[in-house]
Amino acid sequence: MDENKAPVTYYLYVQHNGMVMDDRPTHVISSCIMDIYTFPFDIQNCTFTFNSYKLFASDIQMLFFEEVEVTLANSLAVMKTKGEWELVNLLAEKPFIPPEDLNNTFDTLIYYIALRRRPTMYVVNLLIPSCFLIALDLFSFLLPPQHVDRSAFKMTLILGYTVFLLLMNDMLPVTGNTLPLINVFFSLCFALMVASLLETIFIINILCGSVNYGPLPRWVKVLFLNYLAKVVFLSKKPSEEKCNTEELRSEPRPCYSVAETLQGEDLLKTSPALQELRRIRNELLSIRQQVDKHLKADEIVDEWELLGQVIDRLLFSFYVVFLSVSFFTIVVYWIHWYQKTASLI
Repeated sequence: MDENKAPVTYYLYVQHNGMVMDDRPTHVISSCIMDIYTFPFDIQNCTFTFNSYKLFASDIQMLFFEEVEVTLANSLAVMKTKGEWELVNLLAEKPFIPPEDLNNTFDTLIYYIALRRRPTMYVVNLLIPSCFLIALDLFSFLLPPQHVDRSAFKMTLILGYTVFLLLMNDMLPVTGNTLPLINVFFSLCFALMVASLLETIFIINILCGSVNYGPLPRWVKVLFLNYLAKVVFLSKKPSEEKCNTEELRSEPRPCYSVAETLQGEDLLKTSPALQELRRIRNELLSIRQQVDKHLKADEIVDEWELLGQVIDRLLFSFYVVFLSVSFFTIVVYWIHWYQKTASLI
């Protein structure tokens, strides 16, 4: 893939038995097909094949200078720099060539190199901050939406997570034959934050617009306020006691004869005190009707607010369940594919 930048040597070692050793160092930069599905917990298997450029197996024979275990030990000894990759294993083989194919087949040596990525930097810089942000979004459901602007907090959180992904985008792999599972993890976190913001907007719309809404349908009262409210551990607030209509009823009047009744009606028409009492009674009835109207409106608002709280807590429960199942599934996939790749070493 690149030119040889190793130092040039000019010495040959000639032994008494006719063996000549030309020890020429070579700096090889090669390519490797990478499987980054389990990034940053991935293990890569790379293959290096060495053969003659123009001489067939009948002209030149290639042999291993030492056992592959010794080569692995020497490689680990000279690799002083602890970079992103760790050498895990080294295997080698020499394919068998039938005698009749020596004149048209190249003699080949194959090395299989297993490399494991060190995930500490990616866990600290990518996974842990994402988990903290999604946990912060989860606990933001504890903010009361009727007293705190929860939507502004969630929008700030989404903006911060977007900036975080843009800054850390250079750390993600861009080459590979599959989409990394960590990208699915980031997309899931972002989607959950957006979904929680939409849920907050919906709840705030119910709580703030409840004054202009009409009475709740009966099936909504039965389903949400009676059954689902118990499921999410919410109960109806004790409403204010309504005025008992029986108390405002007048006492039963005694029975009078027809003559007495006619005489009483004449008195009602002529007595100014009784007419004043009648006017006061009409005003009290009007006040009572207004109070009943306001009490009924307050009861409707309370029902809508309780409905918003029930839906908020219900969606929060769904959020927690979906978040737990999704994270558990991703972790299981990570472990499964890591063990599957490790078993191939």
